[in-house]
This record gives sequence, C-alpha cells and structure tokens, in this order.
Amino acid sequence: METNKQIVLDANILMRAVLGKKVKPLLEKHYADVQFFTPRVCYQDAKKYLPPLFKKKNLEERDAIEALDELMSLVNILDASVYCLYAIESKQRIAIRDVDDWPVVAAAMMLNCPIWTEDADFFGAGVATWTSDRVHLYLSS
Repeated sequence: METNKQIVLDANILMRAVLGKKVKPLLEKHYADVQFFTPRVCYQDAKKYLPPLFKKKNLEERDAIEALDELMSLVNILDASVYCLYAIESKQRIAIRDVDDWPVVAAAMMLNCPIWTEDADFFGAGVATWTSDRVHLYLSS
C-alpha cells in the first residue's frame, strides 16, 4: 500500500522504541501506511546513549545495539546530503533552543511532514510536532 503520510523521528523516540513498551508497537502497527524517517545523526545518538542505559539496568549493552538495529527495519535513515539544502533555515529556526537539533527540523522541512519527539526544543520551530501520547491521532488519521 503506497502512502503519502510521513513523520520524522527524533533520537528520543528511537530510544523509547527500544527501551519502552508503547513506541515500537505504534511503529509496527502503522508501518504499512506511514513512512518513518530519522536523520542518521539521530540513529548515531541513540546508538551512543542506549548501551549505557542498558548497562545501568543490568542488561547486556550489545542487546541495545541489536534492538536499535532491528528497529531500523521500520525507519528510513536519512543522510545529511539529502536534507542539507535546509540546513541554514532549520538552524535559524531551532538556534534559540538547541542548534544541534537542526537535522530533524531540516528533514521535516524537506519531507514537508511533522516531527515525533518528546523534546520541547522543537516547539515553535515552524514544523508540526507530535508527542508519543498524541501521535496515534496523526498516524491513524
């Protein structure tokens, strides 16, 4: 089934999908009718921060990377070369909050779609944002 519905996932959503119980089932449920994207830098951030969180919970660190990589079968990773044309404008939009988040804003601008995040830094950046407690409304619409 071809779809036009897309959403960009922030790194914190990738991490919640690995650590929690609600995000991954939403991704799996809507995979057939929604395209999920994330900038490569978000994948790299999740890959960096998940192993120490697993270790803290007395879980195998390598399981964190395996779970993340398995999750990526549901999510399209975008290289910076794809959204770099939006770098300047996205940096201007997010600079007051956290300029390091510009790839997520740039990807959303390029795809003309919302962002799924728990990070309030994206609010007011001129791109629709959805949080995990409400994203089902967008995914199901």
